[in-house]
Amino acid sequence: MTLQEITAEVTESVKSAPITGKTIKLQLDEGVVFIDLRQDPGVVSNDDADADAVVTTTLDTLEKLGTRETNPMMAIMTGKIKIKGDMGAALALQAIL
Repeated sequence: MTLQEITAEVTESVKSAPITGKTIKLQLDEGVVFIDLRQDPGVVSNDDADADAVVTTTLDTLEKLGTRETNPMMAIMTGKIKIKGDMGAALALQAIL
């Protein structure tokens, strides 16, 4: 899976995501996916902007989360996913992915 594919999938998912008033940056090894849930519909870009929550992981881990091959809590506990900032905003990512 590439950054462009992830961005396209997130863009589609954000259309039905709840508006939280928060921003999330998904920091991947290939680049950034910035999710702005302050407006309806949410906006997705590859801009490296400041966000309420920053979730750092790899494309491989993200793909395994999507196929349910990896448990999100285990990924956090083992350091495969790191979260900085607003944990509530980061939890909104679960509904999007």
